[in-house]
Amino acid sequence: MATDYDAPRKTDEELSEDSLEELKARRAEKNSGAVDEDEAEAAEGFELPGADLSGEELSVRVLPRQADEFTCSRCFLVHHRSQLAYEDKGQPVCSECAA
Repeated sequence: MATDYDAPRKTDEELSEDSLEELKARRAEKNSGAVDEDEAEAAEGFELPGADLSGEELSVRVLPRQADEFTCSRCFLVHHRSQLAYEDKGQPVCSECAA
């Protein structure tokens, strides 16, 4: 909850004037914006770790490495030449692995 430190603070008298009914009404107003969501519907969109995906078919278009790219000898990811940190014994190393 955000706090406005520039707002004037209530004195002890003003705090004691707040009735219990007013406080309950404020709490009810804050909770009135809550959205009720069906847990079963929300859970349908999530995949659990270890789920059986043997029936699923994936199709990904794989592009060959371009002329301005290299494969890091440490993480084996393909990076753009601008990510080349140095070469170790002729093997390229990316800036992420060099750090």
